Amino acid sequence: MTMAGNLRKVTGLGRGGGLRRVARLARRRPRVDLSHPARSPLGSSVVNCVTYRDGVRTPQGGDPVDAVERMRERGAGFVWLGLHEPTDQEFAGVADPFDLHPLAVEDAIEAHQRPKVERYGETLFAVFKTVCYVEHEELTATSEVVSTGEIMVFVGQDFVITVRHGRHGSLGPLREGLESDPAQLAKGPSAVLHAIADHVVDEFLSVIEAVQADIDHVETEVFGEHGARVDPGRVYQLKRELLELRRAVVPLGRPLEELATRPIRVVEPEIQAYFRDVADHLLRATEQIAAFDELLNSILQAHLARVTVAQNEDMRKITAWAAIVAVPTMVCGVYGMNFDHMPELGWRYGYGLVIGVIVVACLSLHRGFRRSGWL
Repeated sequence: MTMAGNLRKVTGLGRGGGLRRVARLARRRPRVDLSHPARSPLGSSVVNCVTYRDGVRTPQGGDPVDAVERMRERGAGFVWLGLHEPTDQEFAGVADPFDLHPLAVEDAIEAHQRPKVERYGETLFAVFKTVCYVEHEELTATSEVVSTGEIMVFVGQDFVITVRHGRHGSLGPLREGLESDPAQLAKGPSAVLHAIADHVVDEFLSVIEAVQADIDHVETEVFGEHGARVDPGRVYQLKRELLELRRAVVPLGRPLEELATRPIRVVEPEIQAYFRDVADHLLRATEQIAAFDELLNSILQAHLARVTVAQNEDMRKITAWAAIVAVPTMVCGVYGMNFDHMPELGWRYGYGLVIGVIVVACLSLHRGFRRSGWL
């Protein structure tokens, strides 16, 4: 079956039956992000399918499949097909005409992959982990701080296929930015791959900045007046969320280095310089995450130290008061014994003398403990 026939299965619009089928599928599945008014779903998982020639979006009058055929006949331009969480059946109509490798297709459908770059013949397959900062009014021991998703990218000589997983990481604004710069978009599919990588890394830096605000807030509370009462679970939660962020950021270093240094047929040599810039930004993000992890360790140790100091202060206070109370307890215990012959038992002023001795002894001990800082 030709590429046109397969794409018609996925993008069959313009016919009444196809439109009704798309509407039914759209009601079953959550709606995807369609930020551009000219964009409309081409299927249950297809977000957009656009052809570009000389960096300019081609007119949308006509069937998208016909536009793809005309583009390949002329031998210029490329197709950008965007998908959102496709199923096996939905992706089958796309994999065959673009000659996508079955292993890459399996990874794109199942998701939950590590960031990587793989080459399958004339096609490059890249996986990016996307991150999103989850807004919260107050950080607790169970707060979600970082949410992750994935973007898979297939890059060929005349096509780019993006597969997005997760409810964030929309590529609508990215597409609009590229369309406003035809000179960059005219460099081909590798320019789109660079824009996606740059967009993902910029989101890393934005999330890191937001996480830093949470860390600064916890640090201020730990070193505040009531720092010993801060819940350590909040620090542990930040460390767990930082680990999730690390899993998205750190593994991307080697794929970006490969894109920036190794010759790849579908990546223009001119674009490789742009990948080096993205790799520099990723290195900064990696260093910041490592610094945050060390800072959280220090905050946790400082919190435990403050708890220990507070407990020692409480124990000193308890010990001091126990010593003060021990004086009247001892005197009263001695004079409470039932013996007939005890000193001062028959003396008129004996009771007052004993009470006076107790008061003086207690006041002396209290003053001594105050001077030493125990009270």
